[in-house]
Amino acid sequence: MRSYFTILCFCYLVNAIGQNNHGIIPKPVSYQSLSKKAVTINAQTQIIGPAQYLAQLHYLSVSLQNQTGLNLGINAPKRQGSAIVVKQDNKLIDHAEMYLLESKDNEIRITVKDLRGLVNAIQTLLQLCPLQKSSSFEVAAVQIKDYPRFEYRGMHLDVVRHMFPLEFIKKYIDYLTFHKFNTFHWHLTDDQGWRIEILSYPKLNTIGSWRNATLIGHFKDTPARYDSTRYGGFYTRKEVKEVIAYAALRGIEVIPEIDIPGHSRATITAYPEFSTKPDTTWNVATTWGMYNRQNNVLAPRPATFTFLRTIFHEISDLFPSKYIHVGGDECSKLWWKADPFSQAFMKEKGLKDEHALQTYFISQSAKFLKEKNKQVIGWHEILEGELDTSAIVMNWGGAKEGIEAGKLKHRVIMTPGKPYYFDHYQSHDPKDSLAIHGYNTMDSVYQYDPVPAALRDAKLDQYIIGGQANVWTEYMGYGTKVEYMIFPRMTALSESLWTPAADKNLDDFRRRLKQNMLPRYDFWGAHYFKQWEQWTRDKQ
Repeated sequence: MRSYFTILCFCYLVNAIGQNNHGIIPKPVSYQSLSKKAVTINAQTQIIGPAQYLAQLHYLSVSLQNQTGLNLGINAPKRQGSAIVVKQDNKLIDHAEMYLLESKDNEIRITVKDLRGLVNAIQTLLQLCPLQKSSSFEVAAVQIKDYPRFEYRGMHLDVVRHMFPLEFIKKYIDYLTFHKFNTFHWHLTDDQGWRIEILSYPKLNTIGSWRNATLIGHFKDTPARYDSTRYGGFYTRKEVKEVIAYAALRGIEVIPEIDIPGHSRATITAYPEFSTKPDTTWNVATTWGMYNRQNNVLAPRPATFTFLRTIFHEISDLFPSKYIHVGGDECSKLWWKADPFSQAFMKEKGLKDEHALQTYFISQSAKFLKEKNKQVIGWHEILEGELDTSAIVMNWGGAKEGIEAGKLKHRVIMTPGKPYYFDHYQSHDPKDSLAIHGYNTMDSVYQYDPVPAALRDAKLDQYIIGGQANVWTEYMGYGTKVEYMIFPRMTALSESLWTPAADKNLDDFRRRLKQNMLPRYDFWGAHYFKQWEQWTRDKQ
């Protein structure tokens, strides 16, 4: 009897270790070690799967070769050794982006029903394989069932304040893919430049894409200092299509942001007739912190709405995403208040105040996008007036704004400045690299729940569709600085948005971060904040 009890306890312990002592990030919904033979992967191993996923099978093969040195064949006519087998099963898989991964004996079987499920499974498989070159290795016998908590899991990148080479944009997308995000929010226009080629209004590129100087140091420094270097550029349509294709293969949706009606200084520099001061000669902004100071807004003129319709149609034709982000944030109302034309327009349209005028701009943009079967996403300020509930609200405020949007039955993406702004400091060290302000630690990112308790209590939590971190690049002039600011906070965010809330455990995450991700940052050659253990949520 004692012997049976001992064996039973031992089996329980083995199973517990199998469930908990893995290194996978984000933590899967279910992970179980099997009492089966590990799968040996070597040069004879084949990758087998449906033709519809051929591009992803090649992606898996290349990823494994980069990581392990093995070049595995795909769908060879004769199977001689072990295999990685991809199966499609629309009945067994009952969640979007879900996958089942079972490794035992001579086969690793991956079962999915959509492309994103397969890409997610690939990222888990890469974490089960060694992070070194080898002629042969074993993948432990395991059974994994996994799917995300939220449907929207995004990372943003501002390429206006500082622009990054195409190769870094692709690397950034690779980072998103590995962490099982599904959305790249590409912030392409702002006061400091216009970063996408536009055919219909070419001066946006010849004039609006270039600024005469850039701020040196922090924008709150007195006196302000500037360099004398002309800065700018834009991504060509060919480059944009290349990014979209690169992301699509990896299951990443690219959502462009064209920021209106505020943050339009680059636009009105190119076309001053769209501003509230059409006789003024504007310059593309050279400083940060523009709100209510220098960022003049679009005026509600017929030519302005023609411009918006044309631009949003051109962007819609270029991007396959069903969503287009229209900004709508930090729109300085003082310009409309001081403009007789804007006041007359408001009176004519029966708009009670400048907030209603801002909503009018967003509503018109939504109408133009609907003509192209697109849907609007905007920052939470788009709710300052009455707006159709088809608009998705990206809330960079706090729980209060998220609750207000949910009560109005808008779908909401939570991206609060605290803790999801990765341009904020990661420490209180005065020698730390320059950041905008604030303090957001990795711990606070991990422990934040995108669903406010008040929405759960009101049974409105279904309106929170996910979350996103924002990377504003005022103080990130190079890709290495972006990496320093996002890692390891981005890794924490990935698990916070993927793993069931009840299964999150900060101590266990920290263990897996050390075990799995720090070596991978080094493998990628990525810079990261190495003092993350020192600066915790408790030290705020």
